Parts: sequence; structure tokens; C-alpha cells
Amino acid sequence: MKKQRLISALILILLSSTCFSMSKSETAIQSIGGDLKLLETWVKAQQGYRNIPGITIGLVYDQELVYSKSFGFSDLEKKTLLTVQDPFRMASITKTFTATALVQLRDAGKLRLDDPVKMYLPWFNISQRFPGEPAITIRHLLTHTSGLPREADFPYWTDHKFPTMEQIKETLSTQETIYPPSTEIKYSNLGLSLAGEIVAVVSGVTYEEYVQTHILEPLKMDASSVIPDPSYQQLLVTPYSHRQAGGDHEVEEYTDTKGIAAAASLASTVTDLASYVSLQFREDDNSSTAVLKGSSLREMHRVQFLRPSWSSGWGLGWSAWQRNGQTINGHGGWVGGNRTQIMFIPSEKVGVIVMTNSDDGEPSFLARHILDYMAAPIVSAFAPPSPTDEFDAKWKKYAGTYVEPGPYYTVVLVKNQQLVMSTLSFPPEDNPGSEVIELSPEGKDTFRMVGDNGNGELVIFQYDEMGNIYQVKVGSNFIYPEKLYQGNR
Repeated sequence: MKKQRLISALILILLSSTCFSMSKSETAIQSIGGDLKLLETWVKAQQGYRNIPGITIGLVYDQELVYSKSFGFSDLEKKTLLTVQDPFRMASITKTFTATALVQLRDAGKLRLDDPVKMYLPWFNISQRFPGEPAITIRHLLTHTSGLPREADFPYWTDHKFPTMEQIKETLSTQETIYPPSTEIKYSNLGLSLAGEIVAVVSGVTYEEYVQTHILEPLKMDASSVIPDPSYQQLLVTPYSHRQAGGDHEVEEYTDTKGIAAAASLASTVTDLASYVSLQFREDDNSSTAVLKGSSLREMHRVQFLRPSWSSGWGLGWSAWQRNGQTINGHGGWVGGNRTQIMFIPSEKVGVIVMTNSDDGEPSFLARHILDYMAAPIVSAFAPPSPTDEFDAKWKKYAGTYVEPGPYYTVVLVKNQQLVMSTLSFPPEDNPGSEVIELSPEGKDTFRMVGDNGNGELVIFQYDEMGNIYQVKVGSNFIYPEKLYQGNR
């Protein structure tokens, strides 16, 4: 009987420990609970101050949606509370899916980004104000440097009557380019609509079918719709106009974007969109099953055209800018009562999603400040534990002063649980830390130069028969322990 009671007790202990043990993610999120509480308080305050009907936010770290929450109402009249399952129209965030599709087709060898648009759309006959300039290419469309007008020649943002692609084709010859290609950044819904048509022509299926099959399904974005049908439209949050002075928000009508679909049609939820943001952090994935190769993701994020101020520019479908010393990618969207924003820092693998259901929602303001406030705590919470003293002891054997020909010497030391090196020259820099390079372990006695000052090359400590370091290979050259330097001149 005692044995049976003991077994039962052990089973109970095991079950209890299983039930109450937390995953690594749960532990990480719990560690920043105070930050999240303050964030929620701030979002609620912003919602009240700005009188935004509903806000949904999501925080993504690497391959996980680590936090999401909705505030306010999906429908004001019915007092229906907004939930994280409620879909919004993504509007212009759709453009990044169109860009992704074209880069996929490029990777499959079916087109080149520098191919002229006319190669795939023979009817592309817009009047050229600058006939001596190069042809408009797919790359120009994706970087908003085509010089095309912002819109097709219809007042659809005024009357909400969007043209079909056939109507766009019929009126294109009545329009003219605004700038020569590759001279100015000029955002163009027309340009990305044409890009979507190229996706259809090259793939042999409709734009909707291509994005559904090659992007949404592989990312398991099952709650998303490329072109929402009537049944999906019933699930969407209620869209509201700007709040008029002294008045209330008014319900906006649903608008079918038709021929502008590739620039503005997609609808999604915060959970699904998090899967898309996580894709952006797979820069090391070059497998045959990758939705997009890591090298292609880096290409899309990288600035292709820089503004004269050097403050921001465009990658392939993604905007890029500097803030607080970091490079950020993102895209916003607006269509009839839905305003949305994605922002992410590729180097930190952290991103923010903000979706609002009113024309005055200001998601870019919210996303910018949420990213400012939450990026560092999230990265810190998910960072691997600091190396132990025992591991540090192994690194300390590399510490010392090393010399090379000329007035240069290199110091290697352990700083803040990190092995670093700094090559000092004469005269030295004003800031003693300005030339510090982080060393990331790569193998036995081998490190890679990383961080802001690293150049990616290897640093290899080499030993003599007595077990002493006699030289260090840095890239293709060598430095020597200071006490041995005279023997290596």
C-alpha cells in the first residue's frame, strides 16, 4: 500500500511540474511584464486621447508572435469588443506581397527585375515626357522610382469606384510619366498594380491565386484573404471615417479595389501577419523549401534607392530608414476606414504590427513609439544567458597585446562577458571604444569579427608545440604576441 501511495505521489508531482512549467517564451515574456503593462496603459491612453474606435497590436520576435492585444471596439454601434482574431484590410501592405511574388519569380528564373515592364505588358503605352530616358523596369516599380503617376486615371479615392485592370489598360495612354526613371522616389499605386499584373502574366495564374498558393498557404496564413469575397467581408472590423469636429465617426463603405488589388486589397489578422513578419527574419534560410531565400530577403530590405537626405529610401517593396542608430524596414496602409502599419528591425529580429479601424488611427505613430520602447526589452528577454565564469576563463587565455608592423597594436580582452579586440593606431581616436570589434566564437580557437566595427573575417589563434600562442591570423594577415614580436620582424 505504501508503495502504491508513493507511486501516486510521484505521478502527482510530475503532473504538477508539467502543468506549471513555463516555456522559454513564457519566461521571457513574464520577465518584461512590467514593460508590457506600461505599454498597454499607454496604448489605452492614446486610444482615448485620439478617439480611435479600435486598435490591435502585435509584437514579433524572430519566429514567434510573443504578444498581441486588442483595445476598443470592432463595431461602435453594437459595442462589439475588438479581438485579435478580427481581420483588418491591410491596404498598401499588400504591395510588399506583390514585391515578394515578383522576387520569387525572379529566383525561379522566370523574369529579371531589370526587365522592361513592356516586355511582359505589351500594352504599357503611357506617354513618356522624357523619351530619351531608359525604359521603366520591374525594379523601378518595386522601388517607386518609375516616375509613373501615383494613380490610374480615375478618381477612386474620391468616389470609391475603382477601375478594373481592363479600364486601366484603356486609359493608360492618356496619362504621362512625371519623372524620368531612377531620379525621384514617387510612390505609385499604379506602378504596383502593374507589378501585380506582371505576376499574373509570368505565372500563368491570377494574381490572387499566385499569392494565395505561394505566400499565404506556405506561411499558414489561413485567416487571410488576397481579395475578400462577400463571406470574408462579413468578418472584417467595421471601418470608420475621420471623426468630424464635434461629431462622431461614420461607417465607411467597403470598397472593392478591383484593378488596384495588387496595391491595396489584402486582408489579414495580427496572428497571420506575424507569420509574414517572421518570414522577414529568415535571412539564413536558403533551403529549397524557403518561401523566399535569405539572400533575397536581405536584397528586399536593403536600400535600392536613397533619398538625397540619406535619411530613408526604398528597398524592393519595403521602405527603409534610420532611427536611433538602427535600420528599420516597414510599410503602412490605408483604405476606407482601415489604417495599418508594419515595422521591423531585421538585425534584431523584432517587429511591431499595428492595425486600426478608422481613418484617423495613426498606426505609424503608434508603431514607431512601440518599437522604440519595446525592441530592447524583447531582444534582451530572449537573448541567450550570459557566458558563465568558467566559459570566460577559456576566453581569458586569448587576452593580451599583439603587434604588427607599423605603428599599430591590437588589444584582446574580455569585456562585458564578450571577447573583443581593438586595433589602435597613432594618433588614436578620441573615443577609446570607437574601434572595438566583437569576436563571435566559430570553432576551436576561431572567432569571427562582428558588431558595428566587425568586417566578418576570421580571427584564428595559433599555438606552438609548447601550447603558447605564437601568432594570430586576422583575415589573411598575422599579428604576434608583443613579447615575441622582435623575433618575427
